[in-house]
Amino acid sequence: MTKQVFIREAKSYLMLTFALCVATLGWAAFIIPAGIVGGGITGLASTFHFLWGWDVGLVSISINALLVLLAIKLLGFSFGVKSVYCIILFGILLSAFTHSFPKPLTDDTFMATLIGSTLAGTGAGIIFVSGGSTGGTDIIAMIINKYKNISLGRLLLLCDIFIISTGYIVFHNIEIVMYGFITMAIFGYAVDMVITGNKQTVQLFIISTKYKEISENIISRTEKGCTILDGVGAYTGESKKVLMVISKKRTSAVLFRIIKDIDPEAFVTMGTVSGVYGKGFDQIKV
Repeated sequence: MTKQVFIREAKSYLMLTFALCVATLGWAAFIIPAGIVGGGITGLASTFHFLWGWDVGLVSISINALLVLLAIKLLGFSFGVKSVYCIILFGILLSAFTHSFPKPLTDDTFMATLIGSTLAGTGAGIIFVSGGSTGGTDIIAMIINKYKNISLGRLLLLCDIFIISTGYIVFHNIEIVMYGFITMAIFGYAVDMVITGNKQTVQLFIISTKYKEISENIISRTEKGCTILDGVGAYTGESKKVLMVISKKRTSAVLFRIIKDIDPEAFVTMGTVSGVYGKGFDQIKV
């Protein structure tokens, strides 16, 4: 291993450790002591903790270990060292932190939900970006998906709904269940924000008779590339030129200003794209 590779891997593990601490703080200092059952394996471990006092971290490691072994047997998965590291360290930190915070750091249940799920989601997002994983219900969903023709997204949602609903068995309180669903929603949003963040990219299609002038201004004023496509109007049968532009969402306003200045009658569509790979954007990831 070269020095450069070693430094890169060391930074990656430091980032993973930091992210795991952030995620654990959200669960152990806010969500769990507030009596909220969140989604995922950590939420399931929390249910066992509320029912029988079992250690959240130990239960989390045990369930994930069983799922990993089952996935290897049924799906032939090869789990990376980083994922194993995250699963074990997350469980250890959960055990330590839950004993350190017998009560939430805020007396307001809604604030505990908001702060806890934001921290947990932010930590999870950083873990994903850094190439790690804490295991969880995605393994269950993939196993079920192998034998049943149900989409992974729907299976993950059903798993989380089932786990959060167990909060009613523990507390017999529908409000706790609703706090669990709020936790799931904020957690997912925080993960998406960390993963996409300022990298959120949009794709514009511009139809205008002044396409050449618009494309020249986009290239010269924004230093962005621009592709000219051939199009045909289905109703009129007329040939048209269509401009395709890829841009960061935060800079799309500049493009609209250029278009409006040159051709206020231009037809423009803008859509969010989940990934753009190539020169000037992300590298292709496998």
